[in-house]
Amino acid sequence: MKMEISDRDFLIFFDRALDGMSKIVGELGQEISNQRPNIEGVNSPYAVLYHCVSLTNYWIGTLIGSRETKRDRNNEFVAVGDIKSLLTSVETLKKQVRLDLQNYRGDQPPTEIPNIEYSPMKEYTDWNQAQVLLHTYEELAQHHGHIEITKDILIKSKPNS
Repeated sequence: MKMEISDRDFLIFFDRALDGMSKIVGELGQEISNQRPNIEGVNSPYAVLYHCVSLTNYWIGTLIGSRETKRDRNNEFVAVGDIKSLLTSVETLKKQVRLDLQNYRGDQPPTEIPNIEYSPMKEYTDWNQAQVLLHTYEELAQHHGHIEITKDILIKSKPNS
């Protein structure tokens, strides 16, 4: 059985994940969005959304859109900054991804073999572009959940809550 993923269908879920994360970061505000819960290995909502912008730029921008992108994956998880700028970068990314997907051919290989440093998965050698979209959505959905849980932890641990 062959399954196809249209770019239009992908964008429905892509937007939903990014919009959900952006809403949480916006509601939490500057100070709380840049805080990490007091739990080892948990990242701030800002850092997670920053990471999502970076990973999407790489996975879709480079591997489908043929854009040169640079990442410093380790620093994505410790990023701090202005949430207004981050939310603007999310909206810019959403527009850019629509341009990148003009080159989308689901059954074709990505424009290059994915960088193994960005994931522990070893099976990238024969992926197609549809799998790149699925992996990107997998990451965004996972991190949307992370931000929702992190929000709950940060709000409950605030004094006077």
